[in-house]
Amino acid sequence: MKNATLRQLKVFESVARNLSFTRAAEELHLTQPAVSTQVKELEGHAGLPLFDQLGRKIYLTRAGTEMLHHSRAIIQQFREAEEAMQHLKGISGGKLNVAVISAGDYFFPRLLAEFARRHSGVILNLTVHNRAELLHRLADNMTDLAIMVRPPEDMDTVNEPFAPHPYVIVAAPEHALAKKKRIPMAVLAREPFLVRERGSDTWASMARGFAGWLAKLNIAMELKSTETIKQAVIAGMGIAFLSAHTVTLERQVGNLVVLDVQGFPLILDWYVVHRKHKQLPPVALAFKRFLMGDGTSLIEEITHFSTQPGTRARSAAEGSARGERNRKRASGIPGQKDPKSKVASRGSGIRSTES
Repeated sequence: MKNATLRQLKVFESVARNLSFTRAAEELHLTQPAVSTQVKELEGHAGLPLFDQLGRKIYLTRAGTEMLHHSRAIIQQFREAEEAMQHLKGISGGKLNVAVISAGDYFFPRLLAEFARRHSGVILNLTVHNRAELLHRLADNMTDLAIMVRPPEDMDTVNEPFAPHPYVIVAAPEHALAKKKRIPMAVLAREPFLVRERGSDTWASMARGFAGWLAKLNIAMELKSTETIKQAVIAGMGIAFLSAHTVTLERQVGNLVVLDVQGFPLILDWYVVHRKHKQLPPVALAFKRFLMGDGTSLIEEITHFSTQPGTRARSAAEGSARGERNRKRASGIPGQKDPKSKVASRGSGIRSTES
């Protein structure tokens, strides 16, 4: 085992966790033959098979189960060593790992670019995931910070809201409801809806926004891609409940319009989340302060969407008060814990990978 490499252990851990060479290759952004080669080399160092294959399924052998235990311990120790080095580097020259749900992909790179402009020398790594993948990265200490709408309920985390996250109903500009005012839910529910898949953050937010009306919606199609939903709406196939931050371009060029629906926009929150006992490197702490202080204004500037009047919308005064609270938290002033939180309180480059 003395010639085994950290890369081989990481590849093996991914295959063992997914019980799939294909999914591991997708997760690691490698080819499947490259993944197979790494595992075979590790098996050669171990002198024992790590997987059994029955039909098209693979299973861990007893040696594989033992290897998985030690691999995870070694990978975790390496991460802790890397974090210790980041603390010694400080902000300049430090590396920030941020994971964000897919809706954040539409504006988050520009937030990172602004942070990099203010802190030259930092190295930024952004990964984009669905909710399940994001929670896995958070649980396995694979990211410093996670950006999401629904903080985990079964994980010991610190969850801080840093900006409003508005959801809207969108339609093609020629839709019959496009110019209607104060559309009641009873009318809206009859329209064909194109929705994200169950289990996604968008579905959960929709369930919250429609409450008792969810079961009455005319769901025409369930899709796993926000981009596909937008194109289907543009084509006149129906209407959709989407994050306002995902339709900025389409609204600007006139391909989509936001319907004036009673009770909308639905205003939720963007959260910055990290493990409660994780020792954040200085660059991660600086980025968290940056989000808490300037997140709302920068996102509104990027997406050209500010909170509008509506049943669930905050007033301008409330928004201003929240911004001030965030700035105080960012400055380290105590006593501003999130009541919804589960717990009490080189050059500048951005590398982005999407899962």
